[in-house]
Amino acid sequence: MYRLFKLFWDYNLPRWSILFIDVFICAFALTIAFAIKFDFTTIPETDAKNLPYDFLIVLGIRGLSFAISKTYKGVVRYTSSRDTTRIFLVVLSGSLLVFLMNVISLNFLFHAYFIPTSVIIIDALVTLFLMISSRLAVKAIYFESRNPGKEKIKVLIYGAGEAGMITKRTLDRDAAIKYKVVGFIDDEKEKAGRSVEGIFIYQPDKLVDLIHENEIEILIISIQNLSSEKKNEITDVCLSNNVRVLHVPPVTKWINGELSFNQIRSINIEDLLEREPIKLDNEIITSQLKDKVILITGAAGSIGSELARQCSRFNPKKIYLLDQAESPLHELELEFADKFTGNNCEVIMADVRNFERMSNVFNTFKPEIVFHAAAYKHVPMMENNPSESILTNILGTKNTADLATMHNVERFVFVSTDKAVNPTNVMGASKRIAEIYIQSLGKKTNTKFITTRFGNVLGSNGSVIPRFKKQIDSGGPVTITHPDITRYFMTIPEASQLVLEAASMGKGGEIFLFNMGKSIKIVDLARKMIMLSGLKEGRDINIVYTGLRPGEKLFEELLADNENSLPTHHSQILIGKVREYAYDEVHTIIGELITLFNTQNNELIVQRMKELVPEFKSNNSVFQKLD
Repeated sequence: MYRLFKLFWDYNLPRWSILFIDVFICAFALTIAFAIKFDFTTIPETDAKNLPYDFLIVLGIRGLSFAISKTYKGVVRYTSSRDTTRIFLVVLSGSLLVFLMNVISLNFLFHAYFIPTSVIIIDALVTLFLMISSRLAVKAIYFESRNPGKEKIKVLIYGAGEAGMITKRTLDRDAAIKYKVVGFIDDEKEKAGRSVEGIFIYQPDKLVDLIHENEIEILIISIQNLSSEKKNEITDVCLSNNVRVLHVPPVTKWINGELSFNQIRSINIEDLLEREPIKLDNEIITSQLKDKVILITGAAGSIGSELARQCSRFNPKKIYLLDQAESPLHELELEFADKFTGNNCEVIMADVRNFERMSNVFNTFKPEIVFHAAAYKHVPMMENNPSESILTNILGTKNTADLATMHNVERFVFVSTDKAVNPTNVMGASKRIAEIYIQSLGKKTNTKFITTRFGNVLGSNGSVIPRFKKQIDSGGPVTITHPDITRYFMTIPEASQLVLEAASMGKGGEIFLFNMGKSIKIVDLARKMIMLSGLKEGRDINIVYTGLRPGEKLFEELLADNENSLPTHHSQILIGKVREYAYDEVHTIIGELITLFNTQNNELIVQRMKELVPEFKSNNSVFQKLD
């Protein structure tokens, strides 16, 4: 008997047997319908005479409709709401057809019905009940036999809306993992105390009690538009109680519009650092970018590649993606080939430091808008190689800006950094010098030169978060330069969208500053990442302080001490009021600075940078003696 039972669960029944069972259910339902109609007494002779024909017609219609709609082909143990909907429609349409035949028989053929109308209605209801309930019963028994209640992982779902219901059903049908949904948590007070699919809804203040009373192991956040503040609040409570936090992805990422368990992933630090979506002035941006030829330098980098993705939304005539990094540029080309149809994107291998090569790019492709994101950005690397920062961050920017002027480019958008404010390192100073050059150049040209300045972006190449992830995955330790160090963070899409917004509103000569939100203590960031990985600091993994790196600040700034800012129509964008320089003076000093590359005298190079940027005071660097 056990073997037969096991055989039933381990193998799907042949499809023809499911069809046979369904037809048998319909025959039983029709029998029940006649019995109810005639109060379980003898059927009158008139109706009894038609009984064989009634069964033949009804079962024939049922069998034919099941065969056409293929209701018998679904695996019963995985019956979904879509399956029950299809059964409902098939049974209903079959009953309507029987009713129509009854009308024809009464009015046109025999002037008498062949089956009572009440029997048709009762039969439809009983058939629906038996077919759907039998499938759900088989499904429930199957999952209970596979996942005994004692062995199930207990889960809470945050959000009792549609996404929460879909999440629960996804867990219910997942045979590989053993889960039991204990309850829903929802912020809407009117939902509290109600029951959905047999599961009660609780308010957020009951979260800790539910965790302790039910030994909850996992909480799944199903709400799609939950704020980062709320996510952090929920995550902090769960992590402090050793509860793992998962997150349902956006509906747009569901496979064929359906959620699978494999898509419900662990919440990560990027989810907790996100902010409210940026509201872009799409009309203005479209007017600036539509049908325009756009050149993006540094296109294979984090910001450059995202700028390319964002620009593609506004129907430009052509986007040229320029970079000297061969492999990342190739990957970007493949991405655009897969995602975007048409021939409106082209990659260019070129070095912004090479004027002749860049001149050929401008002559050949004639860009109308330039986004200049090409730069060296790693502080310790540039501190040890000042001459390279001169070539890329200053000469590369000068070459591109000069060519933009020569070719009457409409807009030149320079992507700068908060490290250009009161720079304490060579990299920040080189970016500030590039800012000074393009701002002074903008005074004597028709090209609108616009600078955007922001802090660290989440997930960018070489940023702290990917580094921490690698260290945690390898067992640690997690290395931090200083226990008090803080940084501003912004997501790559957020930064790129604000660059587009600032570029569209710029009149020329502005330095736009982005609202980076609150600065974050790096050690707190590391500790939360450790906890999100299911580990415990000091027991599973250690945090080690290594000391500030050459040129590194404890705290980043967005404005220098003698600067101030003006608001714009966008709440997250400000205009920095900075010191302005005369072009002739700047052009001469920068020209001399660039020629110093050939000397390879780092001290001389840095000394000249400090003369141009008086606020450049080296920190934790060999160049402090020059201050």
